Amino acid sequence: MKFTPDTAPQYERHYNEDSFWKKLKHIATLIGSKVLYPALQLYYVLQSKDVPVKVKTLIVGALGYLILPADLVPDFIPALGFTDDLTALMVALRTVNKYITPDINARAKEQADRLLNEDNNANT
Repeated sequence: MKFTPDTAPQYERHYNEDSFWKKLKHIATLIGSKVLYPALQLYYVLQSKDVPVKVKTLIVGALGYLILPADLVPDFIPALGFTDDLTALMVALRTVNKYITPDINARAKEQADRLLNEDNNANT
């Protein structure tokens, strides 16, 4: 099923913080910063107290879609596997953009760099 703001609640049940971090650590190098950074932006927006519940529902849905192992385009397909996940993240980011602060961007970039460096160091 395709991710849209209307379908977000269907994916909400797949999100939990432990699964989110496990998935990101597992796929960091595979997805690179193009998917990792927006996922982290959404995660940090979700942590903000100033974000309405409706917006948080959309974020949780998008992150749940990322975590979900079976989605529109299976993640194991080289070069295509995360395109639907990236689309879900971008749909959510477009909606929550006004809640993204410079601090959230900095935290997301720092964490993305950390995850990518951890994964690179583990593979050397």
